[in-house]
Amino acid sequence: MDLAELQRLAMRVHDRYDELNLRERGRVWTREEFMLGFTGDVGDLAKLVMAQEGARDMPGGRAALEHELADCLWSVLVLAARYEVDLGAAFVRTMAELEAGISGRLGDDTTPDPGGRADSAR
Repeated sequence: MDLAELQRLAMRVHDRYDELNLRERGRVWTREEFMLGFTGDVGDLAKLVMAQEGARDMPGGRAALEHELADCLWSVLVLAARYEVDLGAAFVRTMAELEAGISGRLGDDTTPDPGGRADSAR
């Protein structure tokens, strides 16, 4: 699946949660509440990474790690859609900026382009 397909799937699941929350609670989560849920998922992910590295005990093993990574990706995809962020373009742009900053600090003579290829700067 490409990023657009992943985002459509994420929004379909999000919309189903909205339906469920309306039925069970009479309201949907706000963007702020959704973000708080994502923050909790990131905390769970941190614990699972620590468990994978042997720093703590956590049930679920690899399957739990995969689930939490997917949960976090779901949240990012939904937030990007809700705030109308072109996540693909933002990602490519941000990676190019990070690579340029790293290259500058390393004294590299290459400058990455937004497509992810390194071209000679000299």
